[in-house]
Amino acid sequence: MTGSDRRTLTGADVARVGASLAATDAELARRYPGDPGTRQPVHTVYVPADTAGPGTPREWGDRALAALDAHAPDAAAFGELLALPAGLAAEVHDRVRAKLRREPVEDLRIDFEDGYGPRPDAEEDAAARAAARTVAEMAGRQGAPPWAGIRMKCLEAAVRERGIRTLDVFLTALLDAGGLPDGLVVTLPKVTFPAQVAAMAELCGQFERAAGLPEGRIRFEVQIETTQAVLGPDGTATVSRLIGAAAGRLTALHYGTFDYSAACGVGPSHQAPDHPAADHAKAVMQVAAAGTGVRLSDGSTNVLPVGSTQDVHTAWRLHYGLVRRSLARAYHQGWDMHPAHLPTRYAAVYAFCREDLDAAAARLAAYAGKRAGGSAVLDEPATARALCGHLLRGLDCGALDPAEVASRTGLTRGELDALAGR
Repeated sequence: MTGSDRRTLTGADVARVGASLAATDAELARRYPGDPGTRQPVHTVYVPADTAGPGTPREWGDRALAALDAHAPDAAAFGELLALPAGLAAEVHDRVRAKLRREPVEDLRIDFEDGYGPRPDAEEDAAARAAARTVAEMAGRQGAPPWAGIRMKCLEAAVRERGIRTLDVFLTALLDAGGLPDGLVVTLPKVTFPAQVAAMAELCGQFERAAGLPEGRIRFEVQIETTQAVLGPDGTATVSRLIGAAAGRLTALHYGTFDYSAACGVGPSHQAPDHPAADHAKAVMQVAAAGTGVRLSDGSTNVLPVGSTQDVHTAWRLHYGLVRRSLARAYHQGWDMHPAHLPTRYAAVYAFCREDLDAAAARLAAYAGKRAGGSAVLDEPATARALCGHLLRGLDCGALDPAEVASRTGLTRGELDALAGR
C-alpha cells in the first residue's frame, strides 16, 4: 500500500478486537435494547376495584367535561386560569374538550392495593373476576383506554399470598374471556429488593407455562415507593438491579409520591412530586432506566379540584404546573387521582407539545434536508431522535395533527418513526 491507502493494522488485528468484545456487544444488546418505539400513555388513572367498571373511562370524561363547564366554560377563561396566550389557549381548550369526548382515559389501573384494602377472599376473588371482565370488554373498543389492567397487592409477606391469588384469578378470568389483550398492564407496588422483582418474573413465567402462553407474554411495571428501591444497603442504586432482576419483563417504573415521601420523613403538607426527595429518587430512576426500554412515570398530587370555583382553580393551577414541570424533566407520564385532574393533565401536555411545534419542526426539517437555508441550531442524530420523539408523542395523544406536522417538517409519519428509531 502507498499514500492514503497505507495501513498498519491487519484484518486479523481487527478481528481479534471484535472477538474480545463479542460478550460486551451481547451484554449491551441485552441490557440496553433502547426504547420500544411504541406509544406511551400520558397518564395512568387508578380506580378502586370495587368501583371500576367498563363505564368508568366514560364517566371520568363526562365528569371532567362537567368540571370545565362549571369552572372554565370557554377558551378565554381556561387560558386566563393557566396563563396561556390567547391563540394557544383556544387550540388547547378545543383539543382538551375533544380528547375528553373521544378518549378521556389513556391508561386505567383497577386497584387492589391501597385504594381497595383488605377484603374477605371471596369478595376480592369476585372483584378480580369483575376486573377481568372490565378489561376484556374494553379491549379494542373505540374510546376505551388503550391500556388497562390491575395494581395487585405487593409481595411482602403479610399480603403476598393474597396478591398472587388476585393476579392468578384475574389472568385466568381474562383467558376464559378470550385471552390476554394487547394493552394489558400489571402493576407491582411497594418493591424493596430485586428478589421481589425476580419472584414476580418467575410467577409470570409459571403462569405462561401452565396456561400454554408464549414465554414473555406477561410483563409488568413496578412502583418505586420505598427508599430501599432507590438506594440499597450497600450504597448502590437498587433501581438498576430491579431492572435486571425482571429478566426483560419490566415495562415501566412508576414513582409513588406519598409512600416514598413518608419513608423519607417528609411531612404530609410537603409530600409532592416537586419535593427535593422526589427529584432525587426520580433522577436515579431516570439514569438507571435510560436505554433499557423501561419507561418512567411520575406520581400524583393529592390536591383534588373539588369545591368552589376558587378551590378548583387553585388545584388546577397546581396540577398544571406539576405536570409541566414533569414534562420538562422528561417524565412524559404521571398518575391522576380525580376526574377533574384530566382537563389540566391534557392542557399541560398539549400546551407543552404545541408551544415547541414550530421550532422543533424547523430544526427537524433542517436536519433532514427538507428545508433550504438550514437552521441556527446544529443538531446531532441523538437530538434529531429527540425532536422526532417530541413530535410523535404529540401525535399519539392528540396534541398535534399529522397534517400540521407533515407541512412543517416535510416528513411523513413513517419517516418520523424511522428517524426516531422506532
